[in-house]
Amino acid sequence: MQLQLDDVALFSRIAELGTLSAAARERDVPVSQVTRALVRLEAACGVRLLHRSTHGLSLTDEGDTFLAYARRLLDTTDELSAELTGKLDGPSGWVRVSMSPILAQMVIAPSLNGLYQRYPQLHIDLAADDRMADMAREGIDIAIRTGTPASETLVARQIGDYSRSLYASPAYLARCGTPQHPDDLQHHHLLANSANLLLNRWPLQSDGKPKDQVELVVPGHTRTDNSAVMMSLVQHGVGIGRLMDLLARPLVTSGALVPVLPGQFANPRVPVYAVMLQERQRLPKIRACIDYWVEWLAQMSRAPVSSSISRS
Repeated sequence: MQLQLDDVALFSRIAELGTLSAAARERDVPVSQVTRALVRLEAACGVRLLHRSTHGLSLTDEGDTFLAYARRLLDTTDELSAELTGKLDGPSGWVRVSMSPILAQMVIAPSLNGLYQRYPQLHIDLAADDRMADMAREGIDIAIRTGTPASETLVARQIGDYSRSLYASPAYLARCGTPQHPDDLQHHHLLANSANLLLNRWPLQSDGKPKDQVELVVPGHTRTDNSAVMMSLVQHGVGIGRLMDLLARPLVTSGALVPVLPGQFANPRVPVYAVMLQERQRLPKIRACIDYWVEWLAQMSRAPVSSSISRS
């Protein structure tokens, strides 16, 4: 089988982007050139790798198998390139990162200018979704998650942590009053998470109380399954929500949010992990991103999100 490495790399991007035209735009070449490369690759393999229809592209069974091997081949090539030239030129290439929309919007997006200043040859492809991505099938290099991975094929590195507290908008508090005690919350509009019911158990400071008295179970006046929407609901004065302090802090600084009942609800620390496939963790471009985001999250915990990390 005589394969051209560039055709293999192009096929991998076609599979990730979903269309030939998107791959052509990314490379700034005509679609016909991408089509010829795909035909050439299928001829070399002797099988059809993609189904083409008016509805788009989908992998054949053979294409799905080829993609898994293609990514391993490209990973090995990246490692070899890094060993030979990485120390001179620095990390380079595309890094596909999966995370929730709220983390993409309020943590990763603000970090990218500084990341690109430090590593000009890096490119980030953000996959923002609250669902758990299939890293191998979707070509995810790094997934930013809470909780340790269960699969033995994944490795995790902690890049930070966060806690949760209660917040409301100034407009809501002006309209409905500011609660002075947790018991007052029964008279307020409380926002609940419909996807993760554990987030609706708001832990009180125990002070030696029985277990059934140390948390408030919130059915919710309004519910959402999306953390970005939850933040928006709080900002627009719909009710009181329990938000990540890491994300709420800059909004408190700007006056858009107000802490509610500070010190009366427990806020245990929850680790944030960068999760990787085992075979990708050694790639310099992966390590560079993770090292940078460790610094970024540490700084976010001390300063508003608009702050930047100095260029190294």
